[in-house]
Amino acid sequence: MKTLIQAVAITVALVAPLASFAQSNAPKTRAEVRAELIQLEKAGYNPGASNDATYPAEIQAAEARVAEQNEATAAAKARVVDTSGFGGTVVGSSVSGAHRSTPSNDGMKPIYFGH
Repeated sequence: MKTLIQAVAITVALVAPLASFAQSNAPKTRAEVRAELIQLEKAGYNPGASNDATYPAEIQAAEARVAEQNEATAAAKARVVDTSGFGGTVVGSSVSGAHRSTPSNDGMKPIYFGH
């Protein structure tokens, strides 16, 4: 059961980036590829010491760890608190009570009385 959950988690981790890359037709730059390789190496993948028999499992595990790190980074960015000292934008407004008109000094009621 545990291996099934792990297999599903790895599959989801590998398919999710593919959906986002499917929208971009531009090829990756050399710098982007290098940054991805460095990120995989930091996640524990060593391309020089990989064995052909264990290659797919090692790279998939490293990609899953990278995906988890990216999700954690995105979640942390979403929780960032605004410390700029300014308030946020006002989304709505509210009015409390009703308009009260006072009668004029001569005892006449306003023109729109009763409407």
